[in-house]
Order: sequence, then C-alpha cells, then structure tokens
Amino acid sequence: MISKIASHGTVMITGASSGIGRELALEFAPRSQALVLVARRTERLERLRVELLARHPNLKVIALGADLSDEREIEALLRRVEEQAGPVDVLVNNAGLGYSALIDRSDWARTRQVLHTNILAVAQLTSALVPGMVKRGRGGVINVGSGAGFTVLPSAAGYVGSKHFIAGFTEALRADLAGTGVIVTQVCPGPVRSEFDDVAGSASGMIGGPPNILRIGATQCAREAAAAFERGRARVFPGRAFRSVMRMLPFLPVSLRRRQAANAAILTRATRPRVCGSGPLDFAYGEISCSPNV
Repeated sequence: MISKIASHGTVMITGASSGIGRELALEFAPRSQALVLVARRTERLERLRVELLARHPNLKVIALGADLSDEREIEALLRRVEEQAGPVDVLVNNAGLGYSALIDRSDWARTRQVLHTNILAVAQLTSALVPGMVKRGRGGVINVGSGAGFTVLPSAAGYVGSKHFIAGFTEALRADLAGTGVIVTQVCPGPVRSEFDDVAGSASGMIGGPPNILRIGATQCAREAAAAFERGRARVFPGRAFRSVMRMLPFLPVSLRRRQAANAAILTRATRPRVCGSGPLDFAYGEISCSPNV
C-alpha cells in the first residue's frame, strides 16, 4: 500500500542524474505532485526532466545543479528549493562519493570531498528540511547508505566510515522522529549494475569485484527502496542474495572480517599500485570521474 506521503507531495532527490538516483526519480514520479532533482551534471538532469514530463505531463519537475561537497552551495540550493518548490515532503539523500585508495596512497582533498558529500551534506539537508515535516505532521527521509556501513572493507576508509555514519545517523533520526508522522528509511545497497559499478569495480579489495549473484540493477534497487519506505520500514538491503548475506553477517566473528579485509589490502598493495590511470579511482552514485578534480 502506497503511503499518503509518497503519493502526494514534493519529493527531493539528490544525485538524480543517473544510477540509483535516476531510477528513484522514475519510481516516485507517478506518486508525487512535484520532483526536485539535484546533481552536479545539469545536462543529464535536464534530459531526465524532459523524460519525466513526457511520461507525466501534470508532474512539476525542477532540476537544480549543486555540488553537495560545498556547504555554501547547499545553502544556496535550499533557498532555490524554497523559492521554486516550497516545502519538501520527502527528502531522498542519495548523492554520494566514493574514493578507492589505500590510506597511505590517498589524497586528503579527495577524501575530504567524500566526507563532506556523504556526511555533512546529508546532515545539513536533513537538519534544514525535517523541522518543517515535523511541524506539518507528515514527511519522510530516505538515506541511501551501503552494505559497507555494516562491515570492514579495505582501500576505502573515508567511504566506509561515511557509510557507518549514515547507518548510525539514520537509526538515531528514526528514533528522534518517532510519533511525529515522519518516516525514516535507510537503503543499504550492495553491488548495483550501473555506471558507478562499471567504472568503479570493487572498493573491497576483491580482485574482479563481488560475485555476480550479489549484483542487481539500479531499477530493482530503486523499486525495493521505494517499497520499503512506503511500508515504513527502517532498513532495506535490496536484492535477495545480498539481503541473505547481510543477514548472516552478524554471525561472522569480527576477527574473521578483519582478517579478510587485511588480506585483501595486502593483495591490493602488491598487485594494484594505482587503481585508475595515473591516480586513485574516484566514483560517485551516477557521477564518476578518474580525473584529479570531480
């Protein structure tokens, strides 16, 4: 059953230019009065806006470019959202950056960008928009985390740490908002077939990446995410195989997971001195780059 929130109102989706974010926009379009799409690549957002309007002529679609690693741009974004869309009923914090590099080979500027996008932007947008939801007695927040937020992975300390933050932040947020009418759901994808996946490969140190049985498409991920939110669920691991693995994870000793991560890091150090061309790989949910600047 679709909730009143998901069926009527304004839904804001970050990182909407491609991948999971784009599919979430397609998923929420027939259930919303307005969509606010946010990403850095405005040309892709505009193409998505045109596609959505062709399918849903009565839908209001606003495409806004913003770099969520910059606090000042987020402040400007929030002003534009207020002016062009009004109150936001559902916030989907999907945008995220990843950076795959052993910590001693990592670049602080890149790591800092990951932390600002994956942690501070989520907290800033949530803190700005949730009070209005509470005041109205309805609303929702979907935070797209990762299975990495529940385990140990090598070659991605900043990324993994940011997803552990999302896991804790979302659980605490859900507790804080209990009884207010505001729904909070965490989406924790595993390997998703997308532009992200094609370029990024594996940040886990697994040569060849994770097993194909764990992979799902971005469409399936978005569909399961929306369904979990509409049912008011606290957390969803999209994909049956990945969900089974994550359910077994708590039964694996932490010492075993640490050992596996350490062995993978040692193998990475020996066989992959550089992941992407002349520098470490930088990847984002729908916004991927191997260049020095994102």
